[in-house]
Amino acid sequence: MPRLFTALALPPEIAAGLAPFRGGLPGARWIEPADYHVTLRFLGDVPVALAEDAVEALSEMRARPAIAVVLDGLSVFGGDKPRALLASVAANPDLMDLQAEQERLIRRAGAEPERRKFVPHVTLARLRREATPEAVAMALSQAPIFTPQRFSATEVVLYSARDSTGGGPYVAEAAFPFA
Repeated sequence: MPRLFTALALPPEIAAGLAPFRGGLPGARWIEPADYHVTLRFLGDVPVALAEDAVEALSEMRARPAIAVVLDGLSVFGGDKPRALLASVAANPDLMDLQAEQERLIRRAGAEPERRKFVPHVTLARLRREATPEAVAMALSQAPIFTPQRFSATEVVLYSARDSTGGGPYVAEAAFPFA
């Protein structure tokens, strides 16, 4: 069973711009910059037949212009039990529309509905127990000033991932250009 998700890939220069935020946090398992992405729809471990149906459904994605994506700061998921350090993505109605279309297409292919609210972001590190709230707060306060990073997304990529721990390496299985 492949583990799949759809996402926007980050251009190499944007990924490189996030490099200064790597390191200095005990308990962090850093994602490789080549694997940075903005997840649109996580499918999880799916049967091969559903993966094939998802590719067919995604090929019907409607044409659209490029979407402006802005990474606007550092944040963390998990609150008192931090589990991920991330670069947040500024609110964007075009991105929300794209994600909603991904959800519709993937559900039409037979996947279960996504139960989590879509919060666009780029995961920089997955955090273990050693990454206490205090350590995360200290790392964020000592991080370099975050300069917004901007890029234009022109396609959705269907990625596969190893089923062990997440975090890459990811393999681009298919790409679906916007126009």
